[in-house]
Amino acid sequence: MELNKAFTLMESGPVVLVTTHDGQKDNIMTISWTMVLDFTPVFAITTGEWNHSFAALRKNRECVIAIPTVDMLDKVVGIGTCSGKDTDKFAKFKLTPVPGKVVRAPLIKECLANIECKVIDIVEKHNIVVLEAVAAYLDTTRKEKRTVHAVGDGTFIVDGRKIDRKEMMISNLPYGV
Repeated sequence: MELNKAFTLMESGPVVLVTTHDGQKDNIMTISWTMVLDFTPVFAITTGEWNHSFAALRKNRECVIAIPTVDMLDKVVGIGTCSGKDTDKFAKFKLTPVPGKVVRAPLIKECLANIECKVIDIVEKHNIVVLEAVAAYLDTTRKEKRTVHAVGDGTFIVDGRKIDRKEMMISNLPYGV
């Protein structure tokens, strides 16, 4: 395998939509590089100056991670292939912004889940934004619950069958999970 393609073997986190508010307007960016850092919950995303939303993320130090499902894949890809600099992505992709309870960035009504976050660190060398969740919401009435995972080469993997091994792992799981 070519070394420059090795990342496609590990890029398996769900593709997410990250919303920001710059003081005047809302925006959405598609992010496929995500990571859970802790049970507390702390997350990381990778983004930088190439994304129009990055300036709002750095300035206001807050966002929402919205988790779309497979039925939204064309919208997710579309959001990732245009710029908020000249596009109202909520209007173009017919998504509904919902006010957050803690942050100014909006939730996305059509998504399976939304996590309001505060930026707690930006590791500039690697464009890693570390986020602490301050509120989370799950749409339990949504029929489609399968998330999408980017391979990194323009193809995607959809969640499949869920396999339960909680009994075996109970001693390593945080209380209440």
